[in-house]
Amino acid sequence: MNEHMTTLRCETSPEGILTITLDRPDTRNAINTQMGRELREIFAPLVFEAKDVRCIIVTGSGDKAFCSGGDLKERNGMSDADWRSQHALFEEAGYAIMNCSAPVIAAVNGGAFGGGCELALACDFIYAATSARFALTETSLGIIPGLGGTQNLPRAVGERRAKELIMSARLFSAQEALEWGMVNQLCEDAQLMSMTLEAARRICANGPVAVRQAKKAIHYGLNADLRTGLAFEIESYNRTVVTEDRLEGVKAFVEKRKPRFAGK
Repeated sequence: MNEHMTTLRCETSPEGILTITLDRPDTRNAINTQMGRELREIFAPLVFEAKDVRCIIVTGSGDKAFCSGGDLKERNGMSDADWRSQHALFEEAGYAIMNCSAPVIAAVNGGAFGGGCELALACDFIYAATSARFALTETSLGIIPGLGGTQNLPRAVGERRAKELIMSARLFSAQEALEWGMVNQLCEDAQLMSMTLEAARRICANGPVAVRQAKKAIHYGLNADLRTGLAFEIESYNRTVVTEDRLEGVKAFVEKRKPRFAGK
């Protein structure tokens, strides 16, 4: 996976944790066309089949920036058609992250602005360094968030707060993001990756099929009325009943040992 990639670094642990590092530190990890292609290449195949990947962590290289958003130097002078074409690529990558069958954790190690903030919001949840800063800066550039920001932010912090943050384009701290419900955990800068990896390992220790089905039930159920959401939950639940992992989980409990889940 790393061999031909120029904007991302990817590492896989024995537990099945895929760590993706945005690796354009000279631009504060700005998203250019190539990064969009590489993110799409990684995440698109994982929408319906996670294979051996049990959890994914997305972070930024360096200690100052998670992602500064779209690469405006690359975009400068683009025609309307080229801009739309590039953005379609970004949409495909972003939507694939949102719909990834495996859990995705953002480890925000610095500034997350514009599309970078949206990238973090596209993940299932966020761990952030205490020094991290966030902003949806698009309106200050004459555009609006277009990578899910107008939908994911209000679902995280509420409609009124999201309107304020998006329309003002103002900077906000990791502490504020925690208080508003956007960030799950604040970490000292030096402990961000170790704490994120610990969370990922806890997820990986559970049944992979169960984790994926729980993610689907929550994600899609929230976009439906309660009765429909409950029906979706039971459908997702029933898919775990017929698995070898369900038998292993019960057997391990009875035998008072840790289960050895195979994802089958």
